[in-house]
Amino acid sequence: MKTNSVWAIVPAAGIGSRMQADRPKQYLDLDGKTVLEQTIQRLASHPRIAGIVIAIAEHDSWWNNISLDFDCQLHTVDGGDTRADSVFNALIGLADLTDPNDDPWVLVHDAARPCLRHQDIDHMLETLCHHEVGGVLGIPVNDTVKRVNGNLEIEETVCRQGLWRAATPQMFRLQLLAQVLKKAKQQQQIVTDDASAMELAGYQPKMVLGHSDNIKITVSHDLALASLFLKLQNGEAR
Repeated sequence: MKTNSVWAIVPAAGIGSRMQADRPKQYLDLDGKTVLEQTIQRLASHPRIAGIVIAIAEHDSWWNNISLDFDCQLHTVDGGDTRADSVFNALIGLADLTDPNDDPWVLVHDAARPCLRHQDIDHMLETLCHHEVGGVLGIPVNDTVKRVNGNLEIEETVCRQGLWRAATPQMFRLQLLAQVLKKAKQQQQIVTDDASAMELAGYQPKMVLGHSDNIKITVSHDLALASLFLKLQNGEAR
């Protein structure tokens, strides 16, 4: 039975090596809280989200040091070697928490995207609630796109018509997403996000327009930009 219940999954087992910090990027400070706390706050405070499952690395020494006090249900599972593995583990954990006859929508959201607007969650739920597959929050590509060779020499200008930058959340049914992630792993297919696993299985997720301030923190200067966006968002309806 398919229901309209909604859960969130946050894969937070990555090490964020490009940040070159003394801890994974999800535990860096962002306006007095960790990036992960800010991200969870955005999800937990949305009225439609029943609970959140967070995938944590096995030897994570930072998780127990953060303070989380939300009305929303929070559960943790062990993360995997890859993002896809962490999401799959969280889906299996979520299946144990929900009615076996239920098949809730799942919003998979990056731990390092703390600026997600409630407006974007609302837009996803409204757009995809009756979609047979699900979809992805994203932004159309507006810049000129170049393809280069190994020496960073431009080989061609790529037509940007129909090109989007995929972000998160990515919204799919629990059972179907678990099935396609399991199949991709068994077939040793490269899965860069949840939508790519759906695509490899022959499904066509829908792209949903989001706000460009839903940035992913990857390098150090992204923290300052995220802080600015949070302050701007706090001055307006999120």
